[in-house]
Amino acid sequence: MSKLKLKKGDVVKVTTGTAKNSQGKILTVNTDKLTAVVEGVNLVSKHTKPNAKHPQGGIVKQEASIHISNLKLIDPKTGAPTRVGRKVVDGKLVRYAKKSGEVIK
Repeated sequence: MSKLKLKKGDVVKVTTGTAKNSQGKILTVNTDKLTAVVEGVNLVSKHTKPNAKHPQGGIVKQEASIHISNLKLIDPKTGAPTRVGRKVVDGKLVRYAKKSGEVIK
């Protein structure tokens, strides 16, 4: 399996699907299924039973996962979607934005 180029906390843009062109921060990444949950994107309705958190129960909106291939990182310098590369800087492997060459975090 190859190394994933997106991590939790990255700001990404959705490139395809019903949530196309929406942006958000990655909340979780599932490395086995190659999916990520993005904040405020790909909302689905979930029917819930009454519990302590929701005494009435009912329908709750929550984020569903999106495949990693449908996400692009937002370049920290330009604010545009970019591809992610990896290179060695000062003996450490770091991620960088291919559009601007800026090191990510």
